Amino acid sequence: MIHAYKNNGYNIVLDVNSGSVHVVDDVVFDLTEVVENRLKEKYGTAATQNNKDNGNEYNSDVEWIYRDILSTTDLSSKYPESEIKEGIEELMELRDAEVLYTDDVYENYVDEFQNRDTVVKALCLNIAHDCNLRCKYCFADEGEYHGRRALMSEEVGKAALDFLVKNSGSRRNLEVDFFGGEPLMNWEVVKKIVEYGRQIEKEHDKNFRFTITTNGTLLNDDILEYVNKEMGNIVLSIDGRKEVNDAMRPRKGGQGCYDDIVPKFQKVAESRHQLRYFVRGTFTHNNLDFSEDVKHLADLGFKQISVEPVVAKPDDWYALKDEDIPKLCEEYDKLAKFYLERQKEGRGFNFFHFNIDLEGGPCVAKRLSGCGSGCEYLGVTPWGDLYPCHQFVGNEDFIMGNVFDGITRNDLREMFKKSNVYSRPECEKCFARYYCSGGCAANAYNFNGDINTTYKHGCELQRKRIECAIMIKAAMAEEG
Repeated sequence: MIHAYKNNGYNIVLDVNSGSVHVVDDVVFDLTEVVENRLKEKYGTAATQNNKDNGNEYNSDVEWIYRDILSTTDLSSKYPESEIKEGIEELMELRDAEVLYTDDVYENYVDEFQNRDTVVKALCLNIAHDCNLRCKYCFADEGEYHGRRALMSEEVGKAALDFLVKNSGSRRNLEVDFFGGEPLMNWEVVKKIVEYGRQIEKEHDKNFRFTITTNGTLLNDDILEYVNKEMGNIVLSIDGRKEVNDAMRPRKGGQGCYDDIVPKFQKVAESRHQLRYFVRGTFTHNNLDFSEDVKHLADLGFKQISVEPVVAKPDDWYALKDEDIPKLCEEYDKLAKFYLERQKEGRGFNFFHFNIDLEGGPCVAKRLSGCGSGCEYLGVTPWGDLYPCHQFVGNEDFIMGNVFDGITRNDLREMFKKSNVYSRPECEKCFARYYCSGGCAANAYNFNGDINTTYKHGCELQRKRIECAIMIKAAMAEEG
């Protein structure tokens, strides 16, 4: 399977199964899909390997495809016949080198993958089901997750770490995210949980990596000093320009928070040497020009930026609409060009959704199953209930157990363990499947009632982001 597209002046061909990326000239670009179709017609798959060293069969394929293209397409009116033949030869050489038209190497592995033994690697601790902001798009219902406001106790937090250690098998590095609501509303308990983790990690030969997500309104120098000492990462919530942020992220009384949090966030970024943090925003129907918000954050001096599309009910006034998608795709193209310009100027920044590894890439498990929600990653409520992830919290059909008794709903764990790109029919023909791993299970369930489906808007925007990310890699490689 291939995906051929044009972006920012580059002709890009992605071989989906191998992950190989080729930047080609116009002749080869126009031939790529035509040759693939001819090979499928003859062999049933374009990936049938006919090594060039076998001579006659290789030359026969080149000659047959060449003659067929001349007689059935108008390409000879665009390009000299000699260039067409050279282009076919180049494509066939790439095929025989197994970097184009390759077979799916994962499908035969999926049964074994679904039956694999899993361990819990990460927990999201909903340390506070309460918040001092009233963000309009909050999926957590202003922090209380459609339930009751509550703060996690020290007892529950320690039990969560004990659960993680007990269920992590031989895995040494473990992730614990402090989430909310607003975690700083329960800061003393956060510290006690971290301190407990530091006490038990050596005893069990584990290494806890703590992270925290905050709106910054309660952040102060003492907290920052502690975070810099103990937290591997900190996520800072801000939507971009003042008018955008304050419209969607007001305080209880309706006042904006931008002027308060920006200086604090700038201090965080500098104190961490512009590493191990993200400023994270959300764009909605009301700021479809979200690339301007990314630019704004970059101009404020932030080097680690993530701005995400809102996920909302279709009738919410700020929800993304079908007709918004073309505009948003244009914004990603604009953002990619801006990203390259800033890199060339020596003022570059890291945009989360343009991060892509074209050489090593994620492991097979990540390619197939993504975040591991429901089996390797779990959410924990203030009273200790376990959910597949923080976005399922509040839907009691998905309570998997609790931190004191462990997982009691093995049926749910098995359902999530067997959810992957091959369990989602929509992924079968999607070039992005090994980059997004089928997308978010919570979004799929919330929109379709089934974790083995996909979220339409998320898929459309993910495909565009991946196209931009690959183009950026091509442009930076050309620059050297």
